[in-house]
Amino acid sequence: MKVKIISKEYNPLLKRKEVTFKVEHTETGGTPHRFEVRKQLATLLKTDLELVYVKKMETKTGTMTAVGEANAYDSVEQAKIVEPKHIVARNVPPKRSEESQTPEKPEEPEEKKEES
Repeated sequence: MKVKIISKEYNPLLKRKEVTFKVEHTETGGTPHRFEVRKQLATLLKTDLELVYVKKMETKTGTMTAVGEANAYDSVEQAKIVEPKHIVARNVPPKRSEESQTPEKPEEPEEKKEES
């Protein structure tokens, strides 16, 4: 998966960088998860992961190329104020499949056997 930044513009009013990006995902096949793209964008923009939010990402029909938009904020507080809750929820890291497949069993107390 290769992420390339097409355009980057700073918005001083909202204290964020507004980024348009392109993802080549021939190796992975399908469209990559937002969290993976978010990590790569954070490294390209040389910023912290909590400050980057992928707004939208769309694969062009018949190609292995996705185009999307993301915001990189100056501070976590600013991101919480400006970014809508549904976008924040979409950018949450995916849960591990191991945790979802093996439910936790509560421990049962051991019964004491009485000797006769």
